[in-house]
Amino acid sequence: MKNYYNHGKLPVDNQGFYGNGKNYGGAFVPAELKSVLDELSQAYYDAIDDPEFMNQYRSLLVDYVGRPTPLTHARNLSQMFGMEIFLKREDLNHTGAHKINNAIGLALLAKRMGKKRIIAETGAGQHGVAVATVCALLGMECTVFMGATDIERQKPNVERMKMLGAKIVAADAGGATLRNAVDLAFAKWVERRHDSFYLIGSAVGPHPFPEMVSFFQSVISEECARQIRETTGREYPDCVIACVGGGSNASGAFYHFLDIPQVRLVAVEAAGHGVESGMHAATLTCGSKGVLHGALSKVICSPDGDVAEPYSISAGLDYPGVGPLMAWLADSGRMEVLSVTDQEAIAAAALLARSEGIIPALESAHALAALPKIVCRPNDVVVVNLSGRGDKDLQTYIAAGECPGV
Repeated sequence: MKNYYNHGKLPVDNQGFYGNGKNYGGAFVPAELKSVLDELSQAYYDAIDDPEFMNQYRSLLVDYVGRPTPLTHARNLSQMFGMEIFLKREDLNHTGAHKINNAIGLALLAKRMGKKRIIAETGAGQHGVAVATVCALLGMECTVFMGATDIERQKPNVERMKMLGAKIVAADAGGATLRNAVDLAFAKWVERRHDSFYLIGSAVGPHPFPEMVSFFQSVISEECARQIRETTGREYPDCVIACVGGGSNASGAFYHFLDIPQVRLVAVEAAGHGVESGMHAATLTCGSKGVLHGALSKVICSPDGDVAEPYSISAGLDYPGVGPLMAWLADSGRMEVLSVTDQEAIAAAALLARSEGIIPALESAHALAALPKIVCRPNDVVVVNLSGRGDKDLQTYIAAGECPGV
């Protein structure tokens, strides 16, 4: 099997470990699943080395998704914070978030492998909607696992998935959120691995899932690098900010800047009610090394060593682990890590809505809330990855009092 070193960008070996040692990553799975992952790895490497496959993927990104997404100069925010702020507008993708980038790539891979049935998990519902959309386009059966708690707080996306023809299966165990949905999705994939494809939504899980997701999301930073040159005349931005749950949008936003040390990479986690409260999803800040969903990474644990129930007002960040790339970037010092509370995220969403006329997803609002926490020079170019739009979160904003008169 070829070791692509992820086509020259990610510091990952052919066993899925990140960094110079075997600190994070790998595939900690039962023996019967290891051969399936090896087959998936080979199919993935062959696909991305096939110009016909990549042309089909990129054509759909343009003609179906609507890429490239704009890089919007947030002039009013720039004046407020004393830096040049640009928003990478993943919220303008078809389906309203970055998730469609990865969904298309992996669904095409599933087709190439002869799979007829797609299994997926979702938290905020954006990945579920993206998968249901692509399955409708490609004529594939679609089952989406979603925490019962998230089904209630993300009803608009649940209805969108149903209209697109997806079957929704509720995960009732534990906190009934994203972790529990991933548990069920993996279990179903193990059971149906011979005829089904697990289209994972974040850069988590056993190798090659984190690598595949990062690669298909890397279109974000690929476009951003070009747009920064065209817009500002600079070779690269000074800083890129992205929210982190599992790490899909962050890995895509950081990808083409990983080997440029002059670019600050800032990951923003969900602090919930505050990291000191215990009710948070700040894995990189408070987690410890452990295996979750088949990969060695950072995990939030209880005092007795069990995986803890995370908490965030944002369903897409409500996960007790993080992808191995994010864990390695944080440990190596290449990436800065900040945490943002529920209230800080809600306030940032309101600020963007009223200053720039853009309503962000709660996940993206966490990244925006980092702006007052970073120190930059007046002429620094700062890119915030606006990973999704806020339609799905309007009821939460209303409940928080951020929609007066509603």
